[in-house]
Amino acid sequence: MKRRNRKVLYLVELAMLVALVVVLQIFGGFFKIGTFSLSLVLVPIVIGSILLGAKGGAILGGVFGLVVVIQCATGIDPGGAILIAVNPFLTVLLCMLKGIAAGFVPGVIYRAIIKKNQESHARMAVASVLAAVSAPVVNTGIFIIGLSTCFNSTLIEWAGGTNALVYIITGLVGVNFLIELFINIVVAPAISTIIKVATKNITQ
Repeated sequence: MKRRNRKVLYLVELAMLVALVVVLQIFGGFFKIGTFSLSLVLVPIVIGSILLGAKGGAILGGVFGLVVVIQCATGIDPGGAILIAVNPFLTVLLCMLKGIAAGFVPGVIYRAIIKKNQESHARMAVASVLAAVSAPVVNTGIFIIGLSTCFNSTLIEWAGGTNALVYIITGLVGVNFLIELFINIVVAPAISTIIKVATKNITQ
């Protein structure tokens, strides 16, 4: 019975987080600090990878990547629309790869630190923070690598004669990445800990 309850709970949590990922990615542009958009979509992905494991995180990341692909194809994401016009296959591959990896890696890191029967508060805190840090780093890192290797000519054109690396850091990543990183570090571990305690009580 407990095993069945856990499976049902897993599916319910996954479904809720999938819905949250879709909503946050679609309406993410409405959350702003001044002129900077707040990307909250990685928060439920990190929470999912902590609660549901690397596989659950990868599924959530895949949903995130799929929504990004749709936004690129429909022109909602102007930069993505340019990339998909240049090379549709590589654009789809890059979007899906960075999304899935951003969900998978935090789960691997969390499980590597949290060993069975060793879930101390200190260990959980460290594991949660490192998992939260890894998601935006992996997501942004794969994007930068993919853009600079597969779309180098487009990147140079966007840079407008300036150094491409400097343009990536200041124009494409910059402050938004730092805000995204901060949000993940603060929000994801706290929420995942609360949910973890609540679900443990339900399944007992």
